[in-house]
Amino acid sequence: MTTDTNLSFDKDFVRSFSKEMGEPAWLEAFRVAAFEASETLPMPRPDKTKIDKWNFTQFNKHTVKSEPFTSLIELPLSVRALVDTDKEAKNLYIQRNQTPAFVSLSEELKDKGVIFTDIFTAVREHSELVQKYFMTTAVKVDEHRLAALHAALFNGGAFLYVPKNVEISEPIQAVYVHDDADANVFNHVIVVADDNSSVTYVENYISTIESADSVVNIVTEVVANANAKVQFGAVDTLAKGVTTYVNRRGVAGRDARIEWALGLMNDGNTISENTTNLVGDGAFGDTKTVVVGRGEQTQNFTTKVVHFGKHTEGYILKHGVMKDSASSIFNGIGKIEHGASKSNAEQESRVLMLSEKARGDANPILLIDEDDVTAGHAASVGRVDPVQLYYLMSRGIPKTEAERLVIHGFLAPVVNQLPIEGVKKQLTEVIERKVR
Repeated sequence: MTTDTNLSFDKDFVRSFSKEMGEPAWLEAFRVAAFEASETLPMPRPDKTKIDKWNFTQFNKHTVKSEPFTSLIELPLSVRALVDTDKEAKNLYIQRNQTPAFVSLSEELKDKGVIFTDIFTAVREHSELVQKYFMTTAVKVDEHRLAALHAALFNGGAFLYVPKNVEISEPIQAVYVHDDADANVFNHVIVVADDNSSVTYVENYISTIESADSVVNIVTEVVANANAKVQFGAVDTLAKGVTTYVNRRGVAGRDARIEWALGLMNDGNTISENTTNLVGDGAFGDTKTVVVGRGEQTQNFTTKVVHFGKHTEGYILKHGVMKDSASSIFNGIGKIEHGASKSNAEQESRVLMLSEKARGDANPILLIDEDDVTAGHAASVGRVDPVQLYYLMSRGIPKTEAERLVIHGFLAPVVNQLPIEGVKKQLTEVIERKVR
């Protein structure tokens, strides 16, 4: 199958869907313009990965009807393990395919002006606020065809807004459940931390079916205004056969911090972009990513930190494990723009290959347009360290168990960064299942 954009939808469908969802006029016009742009824009061109035969556009169902969950007890066991069902559900959003299935926000946070809800409710009830951030600063419609199609067809997602001077100590969590093989997920997620605020947001994409011929197109926009802090965690475990494009992008203002901890565990072909733009002076960005590939899947992961402000700091740490015939490209880009003096760009990418047919490429890239800066990179691709195996085996540990321990230790720098114990446990179990 080649990439073909003769969709089963047209502008009339886009208008009709927008009206059905009760969207304001500005968003309907936005969708239609994006659809028109998608007809002429080129596809993205991920480095060293051919996607001309990947299916990003051929699907018949834009939405599927799913029943909401009346209580957390109704959740599938694999989903229930991600949330604390023993306590009253606080600050939690669950989406089932495209249906908002459960939402809860504590009265304390509501009283402070925090907004956390599905993207469509946010558009209807907080139209001007959503319009201010929706694909205006982080991700733009005209970047390529997939961005434009996302803007035209997005059918789910969440909106989180933290007002000025509000610090949230407990994590905010969103779980996106994919349990219908016909469901194509076009989620749009916006996380905004206003001046002097802080928040931790964790999201999970989880398939409860073994395989599906589905398309997933995700855009996440994170905005940290002056002196704000956003910790963003994610674990993606979408099923085999799901073709995924995911673009998570952040914009950090003066003295703001955006920290990413990403566990990318999909079983289908995946293109992932993660960019942090350090716009304000003194901004800080840190990205930690862990990946496990297996089977015959092909994946491309591009992590980029761009320094615009002075005295900015950007860090990239990526660890990946490839087995069977899986192949992955790890692109790390640290870019320091002219004028971003006294900035620091550091990155490290390491890949373990567990079989002869597995392939992993680590490509560190530094683009420096300023003299008075610090920058560095490290990259490695190889097998499990025989010295480490020998050390463990000399203490009576069988080889397979020793190898398993080495892999978990190799991936621990990201796993340990996830702030919700249930999510951390899930990621550990996924890693265990994939490398077993």
